[in-house]
Amino acid sequence: MWGAPESKSPKTILLLGSGELGKEVVIEAQRLGVRTIAVDRYAHAPAMGVAHESYVMDMLDEEALKSLILRTKPDLIVPEVEAIATQALVQLEQQGFKVIPTATAARLTMDREGIRRLASEELGLPTAAYRFANSLAELESAVADIGVPCVIKPLMSSSGKGQSVCRSLAEVEACWQIAMEGARAKNTRVIVEAFVPFTSEITLLTVRSVSGTVFCPPVGHVQRDGDYVESWQPHLMSEAQLREAEDIARKITDALGGYGLFGVELFVTDEGIVFSEVSPRPHDTGMVTMATQDLSEFALHVRAILGLPVPSVSLLTPGASATLKSAEDREGENFEIAGIEEALSLPRTQVRVFGKPLCKPGRRMAVALSAAEDVETARSRAKEAANLLKVVWSK
Repeated sequence: MWGAPESKSPKTILLLGSGELGKEVVIEAQRLGVRTIAVDRYAHAPAMGVAHESYVMDMLDEEALKSLILRTKPDLIVPEVEAIATQALVQLEQQGFKVIPTATAARLTMDREGIRRLASEELGLPTAAYRFANSLAELESAVADIGVPCVIKPLMSSSGKGQSVCRSLAEVEACWQIAMEGARAKNTRVIVEAFVPFTSEITLLTVRSVSGTVFCPPVGHVQRDGDYVESWQPHLMSEAQLREAEDIARKITDALGGYGLFGVELFVTDEGIVFSEVSPRPHDTGMVTMATQDLSEFALHVRAILGLPVPSVSLLTPGASATLKSAEDREGENFEIAGIEEALSLPRTQVRVFGKPLCKPGRRMAVALSAAEDVETARSRAKEAANLLKVVWSK
């Protein structure tokens, strides 16, 4: 039993990363009477506005991170971003703290090298051909070996930052600079991946709980510059493709272990399903589940990490999401999101304004969610709603 958040012994979740996904996790945790602590590298992050307590700190600072956790003594430590001193989590887990899903899983999935070696070399899952490079010279050699076009990514980044498609050897240096600027940690190592000729990209949201493993219907998505701009559910797949996708997702999440929701990213190709990446937490493309499922990905994650049953997931309606990103070459705090009334005039449409304190070029600021009788209608309506939203700057 947990009781009210202000009681003497509430269960406490400490969230490392407090963006728009963390905000929804906090809301779902509080619905179950859990005390929440939000942590991020900047003040007034979205989840901080709804959490019981919040802290601003550099989560890559190992000693500062350990000090905060030892002081607050949370029941669950829930990583929500990549830029965390994962070695500190490993040490804290050894001292008896509970890291979601596990400290080892957090370390592996926040490092593209760790998760790729696990998937390809240990589990034998189908992946794109890949190489690693520590310098521009090594990158040039790796690209020549892999061939072009290829994809170049920092080992640690989020929302597509630092990712680029290299289409010729003449572009290698520019791609190296993009990776260095977009990396979330002081690490010059990058991964080079062969370009996969996919027919579609999907996220298979996979839930590990006391009830076993369950899968959400596949989420299709479109990315631009490595970051998602729209998603929909369900994505049409053959029964054979779905079984293959679930088999890959089960193998990678079983290897990582622990409880929680995992976002398993996969390519659908003419030759079969190819593993791309996995996140041990709610996925940005999964925001569509707030309009489509009986339990959103956030509700599923919270249930699972609290040790509560998740016997099934039901799709209630087809739906889609589309994001609002700041397009202007401008950065600042004096802005507001306009067009909400117009967007909400569309049937079966919702809007989530993230509440980020700073607007800057390319940053996701809100999402439109739409449900409909079919995916095509939902996608069209979600994009129409998102196009009605806009960032307006104060004079």
